[in-house]
Amino acid sequence: MKPSSATAAAGNVIMTGIVFMLVGDMLFALNDAMGKWLVASFAVGQVLVIRSVGAFIVLGPMIARQGPGALFRVERKPLHLMRVLMTTCDVGLFYAAVAYLPLADVMTFYMAGPIYVAALSHFFLGEKIGWRRWLAVFVGFVGVIIALRPSSAMLSLPSLFGLAGSLSFALTLVMNRYLRSTSDTTLVTWQTLAALATGIAVVLLTGDWRQASMIDWGGMLLLGVVATCAHLLITRALKLAPASLLAPLQYTLLLWAIVLGYVFFSDVPDAQIIVGAVIIVFAGLFIFHRKNLKETVPEEAVPVDGH
Repeated sequence: MKPSSATAAAGNVIMTGIVFMLVGDMLFALNDAMGKWLVASFAVGQVLVIRSVGAFIVLGPMIARQGPGALFRVERKPLHLMRVLMTTCDVGLFYAAVAYLPLADVMTFYMAGPIYVAALSHFFLGEKIGWRRWLAVFVGFVGVIIALRPSSAMLSLPSLFGLAGSLSFALTLVMNRYLRSTSDTTLVTWQTLAALATGIAVVLLTGDWRQASMIDWGGMLLLGVVATCAHLLITRALKLAPASLLAPLQYTLLLWAIVLGYVFFSDVPDAQIIVGAVIIVFAGLFIFHRKNLKETVPEEAVPVDGH
C-alpha cells in the first residue's frame, strides 16, 4: 500500500472511531432519558431487573462466543468485586437522582467524572499530577459546588444521589485501568448480574412491583439493549482512535442531556447549572490538554460504562 493510501486508511479508521464515540455517547444520553422516563412511573428496583434482562439480549451471544467459563477467569478478584459494587452504585444512584432532578442537572455531576479520575489517579495509580492539573481539579470541584446550589440543594437527597453516583462512576473508571486485561464481555456481564441481583433485592425488600403495559415492558428491555450497545460502541471507538482524541467528545453527553431533557420533559437548565457545567467542561478539557502535552492520557479518562 502506498504511503498516501496508508495515511488515508488510517484517517478513515480514526474517523470511524470518532463516529462510534459520538453515536455511543448519544445512545448513553438516550439511555439516561429513557431511564428517567421509566423511573417516573416504576420503582428503581423493577427498572433495574427488566433492564438487566434486556442487556442479555446483546450479551447472550457474546457470552456464548467467548465461552461461559471465561466469566470466572478474572484477575484481581477483590478489585473486580469492588468494581461490580461501584458500577451497581453508579446505576442505582443515577436512576434515584433522575427520578427527582432534571436530566441535565444529573449529567452535570457526571461530567465531573474525569476530574475526579485525575485526582484519584494520583493516589491510586501513582500518576504524576502537576500543579496546573491540580488547579484544574480544584476549579472543576468549584463547578460541581455551584451546580449543587449550596444555598439549598447541597442538602437535597437527589443531588447527593447524583454526586455519590458520579463518584462511583469515577472509581469505576480508575478500576478499569487495573482490570484492562479482562474482556469487556466479562466486565459488563458481571456488572449486569449485580444490577439484576440488586434490583431483585430492592423489589423483595420494598414489595414495589407495578403493573405495566407491553410498551412499558418493552421500554425497560430496550433500556438494557441501548445501554449495552452504547458501551460496545465506545469500547470499539477506543480501539480505533486515540483516547486523547475521543476523551473531549464525552462532553456531548451534556448537550444531548439538555436537548432530550427539553424534548421529553420540558426541562430547561437554570443559570446556575449552566455556569457550573461550563466550569466543569473547561476544567476537564484543560486536564485532557495537559495530559496530551505529557503524552500520558489514561484510558480511564474516557467512560467505557454506561448507566
